[in-house]
Amino acid sequence: MSRWLTLVALALASASAPVHAAGISGHYIEARNCDVWTGPCFANAEMNLTGKHAVMAWKVNEGCFENVRLDGLSIVAVIAASDTLGLQQTGPSRAVLIVDDKADSAQRSALIHLAQKQGGKLVNKIVAVQSAKVDLAVNCCKEGGCARLDAGKARIQTRCINSRHDKICGNESAFYPPLSENVKAEPAVAVEHSFAGQGFNETWKDTERRGAYVGSFEIR
Repeated sequence: MSRWLTLVALALASASAPVHAAGISGHYIEARNCDVWTGPCFANAEMNLTGKHAVMAWKVNEGCFENVRLDGLSIVAVIAASDTLGLQQTGPSRAVLIVDDKADSAQRSALIHLAQKQGGKLVNKIVAVQSAKVDLAVNCCKEGGCARLDAGKARIQTRCINSRHDKICGNESAFYPPLSENVKAEPAVAVEHSFAGQGFNETWKDTERRGAYVGSFEIR
């Protein structure tokens, strides 16, 4: 009888334990100091002159990475590259990571590895890892292009592209893809995109540029 009761207790415990689905998903935002929604003529005019800086951020809605639960936590990668960030990155780049200050040590490590996976070669060389409050909100308007990021000294604020007022040459499209892997994102206007923190020997501030992406990421 006692053995039967033990088996029943184990079955009930297993049934009541939470089951987490594999994978991780959440919000994504990026901005860089070149136009991503643009025509080929404007893109060629900017190439190798600007577009060498970017801020990328991921906020986990739910999920695990490296068997660590990351619900509600964020990670930001600030990028300084030698070439225009575009279709293919051929030169060296450096990254400053800003980790959500709510993360414990295991979550901090998992978030850093998540940024490296998502950012690929752009996040290979990390020159500094900082901890700060990260406030990331997307879908701030029904069209989906309005978002904001405040993370230490990194900031992005976006608005939706107005196809009438934001067109210049009339041949605009999403010329450059998003910098991150595993994302679904739409181009937006970066009302503000700036970095004034330490880690690089340079800071930047850009306004009203068609250089942002807003959307989501998912890894299964």
